[in-house]
Order: sequence, then C-alpha cells, then structure tokens
Amino acid sequence: MSEDQYSAAMRFIFEAGVLKRAAPTGWWFAGVKHPETIAEHSHRTALIGMILAAMEGADPARVTMLCVLHDTQETRTTDLPHIAKRYLTAAPNTTITADQIADCPPAVTDTITAAVTEYEAGETLEAVVARDADKLECLVQAVEYRHQGIDNVQRWIDSSRAALKTTSAHRLADAASIGQPLAWLTPPPQPTS
Repeated sequence: MSEDQYSAAMRFIFEAGVLKRAAPTGWWFAGVKHPETIAEHSHRTALIGMILAAMEGADPARVTMLCVLHDTQETRTTDLPHIAKRYLTAAPNTTITADQIADCPPAVTDTITAAVTEYEAGETLEAVVARDADKLECLVQAVEYRHQGIDNVQRWIDSSRAALKTTSAHRLADAASIGQPLAWLTPPPQPTS
C-alpha cells in the first residue's frame, strides 16, 4: 500500500470524527436544545444491532459494522430532518461513501463499499436488523427525552415503531415504551433465604 492510501484512510477516520460534534437536527423541532450527537446515536445503534442480531439469528459482527457505517455520510450532508427532504435532494449514500473513501487501500474500500451498499439495499437479514436498530435507537432516544420532560416526541416514537420489521425489534420497542430509562440504577431485590 502506498503512503497516499494510508493518508486517504486517515482522512476518512478524521472525517468520521466530525460525527462526534454533529447533532441530528430533527430533535430541535421537538424542543431538544442539545440533542445527542450522530456518533452517540451510531454507538447505541451498533449496540442495539448486536443485540437484535443475536435475537434474530443474524451475524452480530456484520450488523454492528453496518450500524457503525450507516450515518457516516452525514459528515457531508448533515442529518436532514424529514421535512427538508421535501425540498432538498441529496446524493445517494453509496455515492457519498465512494467519495469519502476514494483512494483508500482497496481492502478498506471494498469492505466499506460492500457494507454501505448492503445497508442501503436493505435486503439481507443483517441489513434489515441494522435498519431496525437505527429506528429502535431513535425510539429509545425519544422515550428518554420524554422522561426528561420533553413531551413533543410521540411522532418520533410512532414513526420509528411503524418502520420496524423484525419481531424482536417490535418486542424491544414495547419494552422501551413502558420502561423507565433509569431503572437500571435500582438493583433488583435479592432473594431471601
């Protein structure tokens, strides 16, 4: 591999770091002044994807990779709210990814291209599970915001739930909807002897 290929891979790594500072814009409409970052969303999406993959019999490592890469294009387009899509046309995510990883080592380019193409096509079990993880993470985040006193999040819960495909994602959505985000702080009662 050439030094230029290593430099290209590093440029993509630096670019992905922007997601640690970029916020999803849709939450602003709900009244969330400081929403989670896109990187934070992607991290929990990957965790949810791994869990869903185990539940649905998909490859957890593959699903996790699809989840990690699913929003990397937003360094260049930002996270457009749904209403903006009425007025703006963005390049396909596969095109954006191709530009982002141009000149990377071939193995890197092939790996990322295949993963993004698979996710965008949404046809494999792994892609379906990864897409469910993305929607489920949005639903979970909306539930958390609701518990923080932001009442205008039901449309995110409803639209996320409506987009879910797998049985496990629906069951987890049910659990999230009635769950308490901080319940994990209270240990379960210990059995008495």
